[in-house]
Amino acid sequence: MIKMNRVALAVLAVLGTGTVMAQSNVTLYGRINTTIERQEIGNTNVNKMENNSSRWGIRGVEDLGGGLKAGFVLESGFASDTGMGSSSTGALTFGRQSEVNLSGNFGKVRLGNFFPGSYFATADYVSMHNHDTGSSSDALYFDPVWFASGLGTANKISYTTPSFGGLTVEGSVSMHEKASTLAKKKNGYDLAANYNLGALALGAGYSQFDADKQLALRAAYTFGQFVVGGYYQRNDEELRGTRNNFRLSGMYTLGASEFHANVGHANAWSRVGDSGATQWTLGYNYNLSKRTKVYGYYTKVDNKSGASYMTGVKGADFSSFALGVRHAF
Repeated sequence: MIKMNRVALAVLAVLGTGTVMAQSNVTLYGRINTTIERQEIGNTNVNKMENNSSRWGIRGVEDLGGGLKAGFVLESGFASDTGMGSSSTGALTFGRQSEVNLSGNFGKVRLGNFFPGSYFATADYVSMHNHDTGSSSDALYFDPVWFASGLGTANKISYTTPSFGGLTVEGSVSMHEKASTLAKKKNGYDLAANYNLGALALGAGYSQFDADKQLALRAAYTFGQFVVGGYYQRNDEELRGTRNNFRLSGMYTLGASEFHANVGHANAWSRVGDSGATQWTLGYNYNLSKRTKVYGYYTKVDNKSGASYMTGVKGADFSSFALGVRHAF
C-alpha cells in the first residue's frame, strides 16, 4: 500500500504541474490491450484473460537552441487484466524504458534502459497484427543480449546517426557492471540499420554477448492495400550451436478492416536434437478509430520433441483463439 501511495502521489504531482508540462512539452501516453482467450498447452485447455503488453509513459523534450534538444522517456508496463504492475512485487516501475537523451544535427545519444534497436529493425517491424504482443507474439526470434540474465535492456548507451538519404544506423553497448548474475563479465553489443526507399523498407540487426550472437535481415514492401514483409535470423551460440529462423507476414486493408497472416519457422539448434518449431497466425482487426481497434486471431506453435517455444515443456504444442480490444492514448 505504501508503494502504491507513493506512485499515486507522483502521478498527481505530474498532473498538477500543467503549466510546467506545457512549457517543457511533456506528454502522457500509453495503451491498454486485453484479450479473452481459449488456450491449449499440450493436452491442457484453459479459458483466460490476457494482458498484451499494456503500458503507460511520460516523455518530454526541451529545445536547447542551435538545433540541440534534450529529452526523456519513462515507460511502465502493467497487467491490464488485473491492474497490477509488471514487477514481481506488483508495484509500478519504469522497467520498460527509462532514458535521457540528447539529439541534434549530429544524431541522437541515449542513456538508460530501452529495448534493442536490432529487434525493432527486424522482428518487430513485420509483426503487424498485434504489434508482437500477447500469445501471438513472435515466439521464435532470439536475442542473446536481451535475454542474458543480469544484462537485459538496462545500463545502455546508444548513438543513432542522422538520416542519410533514408538510411539510419544505431549502435549501443549494454554495460555488464560486474553483475553477480553474470558468469562472464562481458558487455553486450547491438547494431541496427534501417533504410527506406519509398514503398520498400529494409532493415538489419546484429547483437552479441560474449560468444553468442545473432544477425537478422528484414524487408517490407507496400503496394496498394497490401503490405508484405519478412525477416531471416541466424543465431550462433556457444552451448546450443547454430540455428536459422525466418518469418513471413502479410496484411490486406479494406476500409476499417485489416486481414493478417504470418508464419515463422525455426530450424533445430545444431547441438540440440529435434529442437525446431513452426508458428503461424491468422488475424482480423477492425479499426473503430485511429486509437481503438477490436480484433481476433488464432495462433499455433508446433514444437518438435526437443523444442519448448511458448510452453516451457519440450514437445508440447501451443495454440490460442483470442478476441481483444486495443486502445491507445
